[in-house]
Amino acid sequence: MKICIFGAGAIGGYMGAELALAGYDVTVVARGPHLAAMRENGLTLIKDGTTRVARPRAVGSAAQAGPQDYVIVTLKAHSVPGIVEELRPLLGAETAVVPAVNGLPWWYFHKIGGEWDGRQLSTVDPGGKQWSVIGPARAIGCVVYPACEVPGPGVIQHLDGDRFVLGEPDGQRSARAAALSQALIKANMKAPVRPNIRDEIWVKLWGNATFNPVSALTGATLAEIAGDPEVRALCRAVMLEVKAVGERVGARFAVDVEKRIDGAGAVGAHKTSMLQDLERGRPMEIDALVASVQEVARWASIPTPHLDAILALVRQRARVAGCYGR
Repeated sequence: MKICIFGAGAIGGYMGAELALAGYDVTVVARGPHLAAMRENGLTLIKDGTTRVARPRAVGSAAQAGPQDYVIVTLKAHSVPGIVEELRPLLGAETAVVPAVNGLPWWYFHKIGGEWDGRQLSTVDPGGKQWSVIGPARAIGCVVYPACEVPGPGVIQHLDGDRFVLGEPDGQRSARAAALSQALIKANMKAPVRPNIRDEIWVKLWGNATFNPVSALTGATLAEIAGDPEVRALCRAVMLEVKAVGERVGARFAVDVEKRIDGAGAVGAHKTSMLQDLERGRPMEIDALVASVQEVARWASIPTPHLDAILALVRQRARVAGCYGR
């Protein structure tokens, strides 16, 4: 089994290190000092107080890697359209592509059935580049739960979580999804294959579409957001709108709004990824996490006034900071 991790940052580096340590044929695509460090010293993984060094093949371009069985794309969603042409050398006749990204994935409406089948999300796939170059038939859904960081070139610090939920767009338990699940499990990760991957996507997106922009606008942690009555009420209103959109396209929410907010607050003094990106001057995941929900709401004629307001504000906040490219 040949596995390529395209974008071996925090999450990709964690996956690549664990898979390589488990004996799999792993190639990681990276650039700059991170690539140089991996080539010279291997990929260091710090987890549970233990430091281990993996030796995946580290390359600077997909052309150096060649066709793979699985390509796991771990870049942030807004970065993928710009590199999609670079993926071509990795794609053989049977290659599966696993977009391990936040937000609504570009393949979301592939084989969903009914009136939404085959729709394409311009907010996450401008011009349909991923749909046309990768092709939705290659896609395996993946919802990412671990938290990791890159404290230095060639080093991955695992912070929390080890679960990657997988699922085919058509809900079938395919041989390719099962084989990838088994590989991840062998590599010390949890990787259940779900028949309802879209439900998993929406439950995570439910919080991301709300808490991320609110945190970027306020600078508040999750505990501060959930603990402020006025801000909590705003979050609840946004989440009810997001829930209505998700349900309109067939998603089911197993948790109620108050419990979802309480769960976020229980994480404590944590800054969301969008706030961290803003503080570090990096591009923010606004389109995949928020604008994608608005796009689907427009298709479905569902009003989302609270979501629209925070989207407009966080876009301007990002533009002023130079952290939004559209």
